[in-house]
Amino acid sequence: MTVLSATQIVSGVGVAVGLALSSVVVDELSGSTVISGFAGTATVLGAALLALPTAKASGSGGRRAGLSLAYAAALAGCLISALAISLRTWPLLLAGLVLVGGGSAGSLAARYSATDLSPKGRSARHLSLVVWASTIGSVAGPNLAKPTDQIGMRLGLVEKAGPFVFAALAFAVALALIFCLLRPDPLTLARSLNEGPDTGRGPKGTIRTAWQTLRTTPTARRALVMIAVSHTAMVSVMSMTPVKLHHDGSNLDVIGLVISLHIAGMYVLSPVVGWLADKAGKVPVLVLGMALLLSAATLAGTAGHAIWQVTAALVLLGLGWSCGLVAGSALVTESVPLERRPAVQGLSDLLMNVCGATGTIVAGAIVGMLGYGVLGLVVGIMVALAGIWLTITWRADRP
Repeated sequence: MTVLSATQIVSGVGVAVGLALSSVVVDELSGSTVISGFAGTATVLGAALLALPTAKASGSGGRRAGLSLAYAAALAGCLISALAISLRTWPLLLAGLVLVGGGSAGSLAARYSATDLSPKGRSARHLSLVVWASTIGSVAGPNLAKPTDQIGMRLGLVEKAGPFVFAALAFAVALALIFCLLRPDPLTLARSLNEGPDTGRGPKGTIRTAWQTLRTTPTARRALVMIAVSHTAMVSVMSMTPVKLHHDGSNLDVIGLVISLHIAGMYVLSPVVGWLADKAGKVPVLVLGMALLLSAATLAGTAGHAIWQVTAALVLLGLGWSCGLVAGSALVTESVPLERRPAVQGLSDLLMNVCGATGTIVAGAIVGMLGYGVLGLVVGIMVALAGIWLTITWRADRP
């Protein structure tokens, strides 16, 4: 838990720096608001593409192998992104951002690593503690964009390349922590304690294994849907907010502060969310998450040029995402056998990020053609329908 938490702090810096700057840089290089939406899409798509390789590596070689793969990809992506900015080519920048998505894939996989050795009834709390550890790095990251940019320019880098080089260093430290210090491997140890040392030869982290498990586990299917909806809503609104603020005349300091408060909403209260999910139940917390996301979409859609209202919306957006991710992830973990967890967890991360990537594409088009307010309306309708569906199906399953 200590190693996972330390890694989350460091990698959170790398992830957050990219979140704060990527859409703005793509907007400047391409001159298109619609194309700027592809910045968030590229990062989320990268997290999706790396979810299954990370899960497969974890299934066969343990959590250390999977997390090392994810952070190595993010490190390479940051260096490619810095090169693309120097060359002023947005297609290469988007390609680099795909690999930067490995940082998110690693952070998502790390939360599941925290549950491998959790006692019964404490999976949400253990998961939430590792999620909470991302707070320090994730909140600090966007505010480091400007100073690292200035340092980079003093060292001879072009404007806005410095933060990506700094992010690469953060991922290098995360990779070293996982590779050198995550011993014993939590998944390998859990298998040994529960079923003997040879059980690691069971089902691998593949889509086929995951689908076979989900067909017979409706609770896990329901949890996967809610995770995907929560992530889609959060990424869609969050990815276009820096562009909106930039077009409204806000500078990097204001944009960094708003994103930092949003990320604080995502992570600061996650231990409370985890405790509540273990005590009150995962499904009620998922319903609470949908209500918070609906409130966030409503505030964002009606904010106009009021920065305080956009900020409030982004904080609620983060809180709703936290409820969906923590409660949904714990519900997935508790619903499937240990040997099949990496496969189902990997598919969960794949689906949530594919949906998130799709959401950012649609969000960019909506904001470019119809405006930020319409995006809030569309996201609000989506989460309202999801919350109603979850409530109906949950009550139908109860005796």
